[in-house]
Amino acid sequence: MGFPRLPGVAALLTAGAVAVSGCGTQSALRTAAPPPSSLGASVAPPAAGKNAPAAEPAVVAPRKTLRLGAKGSAVKWLQKRLIELGYRPGKVDGQYGTTTLAAVWAFQKVNGIKPTSTIARRTWEALERPRAPRVLVPNGRPTRAEVDLTRQVMTLYVRGRLKLISHISSGSGIPYCETATWQGRMQRFCGSAATPTGDYRTTWRVGGWHRSYLGQLYNPIFFNGGIAFHGALSVPLYPASHGCVRMPMNVAEELPGLLGKGVPVHVRGKFRR
Repeated sequence: MGFPRLPGVAALLTAGAVAVSGCGTQSALRTAAPPPSSLGASVAPPAAGKNAPAAEPAVVAPRKTLRLGAKGSAVKWLQKRLIELGYRPGKVDGQYGTTTLAAVWAFQKVNGIKPTSTIARRTWEALERPRAPRVLVPNGRPTRAEVDLTRQVMTLYVRGRLKLISHISSGSGIPYCETATWQGRMQRFCGSAATPTGDYRTTWRVGGWHRSYLGQLYNPIFFNGGIAFHGALSVPLYPASHGCVRMPMNVAEELPGLLGKGVPVHVRGKFRR
């Protein structure tokens, strides 16, 4: 059966225990020296007969092997199809660049394909008959964000409809201690670099670039103390952040218009290296 057509759309603890933005697990931060299914229920197809609606035409992919840097009509087809399915490849310009690559990675991960920059047979076949992302909270609120740490994918549902699917990079899980100038003095910050699983809600946000004690965050939307969704210039295929959920810049540009305040955020899973 074909995939349903989806709509196209885009803590720091100081000495006085004052929480400010960061990308580490809030409870683990300290200023000290370093320590030792489917989208919904299935619907039966209508019975065959003269009054039955016509079947939707089958999707036929170009099946042309594409590599990063490719240009042309096959790339445009790829970009349009990804948008149709809820991914964000950037402009439909026929140029296979890094923005489209991030959307390809997200699609491949959802469809059980090892992420790669090459678009070949398995990816084309999946684009013809795609899977829906795994629903992490089947009985969740109609508008919610789900973060799948195992697959490193974020999905956003708005009013019960799957609105956006994005490649992400979450907390590395590697404990850190870093020295930075913060609030006018040199301080040392340590944390677990984890993105904790659990159920949260979006809180405050900042438009544009926001400087935290651990680096720059683009359009951050916080949901667990100092942990936020935010755009980053580097969003690799493995967890690499201090705890925040990094996403491609074009997704972070669109997300604030789709994800309001007080929206549930569900974080599940565990990445295995």
